[in-house]
Amino acid sequence: MSASIEQAITEQLQAFARDRVGQMQVRPPKYDASGAQVIEGASLFGRDQIEAKRYVEARDILRQDILDMEAASPDRAPFRENDRAETLVDDLLHMSLAAMDSAGMTSARLPVSPWSDDYWAIYLGVLGCRYADPGFPASSDWKANYDYVAAHPPGAVLASGDADAIDRLSPAEKYDVLVGDASFTLTRQMWSEGRTYYDRYGEVESWMGICHGWAPAAYMLPRPTAPVAVAAADGRTLRFYPSDIKALASLLWANVRTGTRFIGGRCNDQDPATDPQTGRVTSNDCFDTNPGSWHLAVVNQIGASQRSLVLDATFDYQVWNQPMLAYEYRYFNPQEMRYASSLEAAQVAMADFTSDGFSAYRSGAAASVVGIAMDVSYIVETRPSHADTDSSASDGVNRVRYFYDIEQDALGGIIGGEWYSNAHPDFLWTPPEGERAVTAGDTQVAGIWRPGAPLPAAWQQAGRRAAAVNKAPLAAIVEQLIAFASG
Repeated sequence: MSASIEQAITEQLQAFARDRVGQMQVRPPKYDASGAQVIEGASLFGRDQIEAKRYVEARDILRQDILDMEAASPDRAPFRENDRAETLVDDLLHMSLAAMDSAGMTSARLPVSPWSDDYWAIYLGVLGCRYADPGFPASSDWKANYDYVAAHPPGAVLASGDADAIDRLSPAEKYDVLVGDASFTLTRQMWSEGRTYYDRYGEVESWMGICHGWAPAAYMLPRPTAPVAVAAADGRTLRFYPSDIKALASLLWANVRTGTRFIGGRCNDQDPATDPQTGRVTSNDCFDTNPGSWHLAVVNQIGASQRSLVLDATFDYQVWNQPMLAYEYRYFNPQEMRYASSLEAAQVAMADFTSDGFSAYRSGAAASVVGIAMDVSYIVETRPSHADTDSSASDGVNRVRYFYDIEQDALGGIIGGEWYSNAHPDFLWTPPEGERAVTAGDTQVAGIWRPGAPLPAAWQQAGRRAAAVNKAPLAAIVEQLIAFASG
């Protein structure tokens, strides 16, 4: 145990003890893989939008996108119906802190990292974005980006025979060429996403994209590690880089309905009510995932099942829908508000917990409380590129520390808890293990697409149907491109 970590935990706890209400409003600092603090102002929202709390509306839209993937209930009851870890994780093997200790579950890291990708912003054209084209304006104005592509349409680029320009086409344009779609259906679908908002509001919000597709695809599908040269329908050779393939995978998982497991709150309040004595959010809807459910879910899914899940990384406006990579938790004594070296040293009987500021919210079945400081590492977005290799070394990783306590019943079972900051994980979700995103065209797939061979005619037809019906690439094409790219 590093003395600096022990000291940092105790200092934070002492600050909380001195000013509970103020500390409940503090956002936990985030750090990148190098240890540098992530700048809090680096947000997809402008200052005016942040002050107006537009992110509340944005997050609600994204929640609904996820819930729409499956008929899940949006209602929440703390540690009941929509906040039970067993409805989220693959297997709920460890039900108590003692059992987790015995199994060595106080820290875990996934053996295979989910991969980073862009969130493919709508204002840039989603997968219509020509990210490698130096002439593409990449403007904050959707129309400027659209006008550039309209002035240099993909058909004209193909007709020019300029190999470099063809290589710089967007992921959607390359897909349309691959499946022989002269109408460029998928590309038009991408730009129509922004046009809908632009025509209605005169702008396209910068936060809008497909992070809800990237996050599950990043661990439900393998990482493409190298470029792939394939024969298009017209006989020309197309080169799909790892970023192109990731983009198609993210779009597939964003636009195709799949099974989804979900726990957590759905808070529509821009300024949720708080307890003036503690600073704690009093609305059950805005309390979000209970710390007990959170702890059970993270340890059992990441530690025991060794499979990722998607978390909304904070209560605030900064990020959401991030695939989790690792966790490590340490104990603290909630009565003394100091780091504790063991579970036994951290455990406080309810009768002895005289400094409990959250006593009004405790479960009547709580026999003891244990403090937890958990460091969470999760994957964040990176910019697309024409890099010839992709590995976990290229991923963006952020780390954040959450403080909370765990309520235990008389037998040591986890039954609830309290957050020590209102800026905590909002909701958690994941597709079930083995789930596959499948388009309307995938039922038409026949034959095998072999390396170096043209895309089979049945695949071409199915690929065009997927673009028209699902606004997505054919699952079989995406999965085969990944297989080609992974050797």
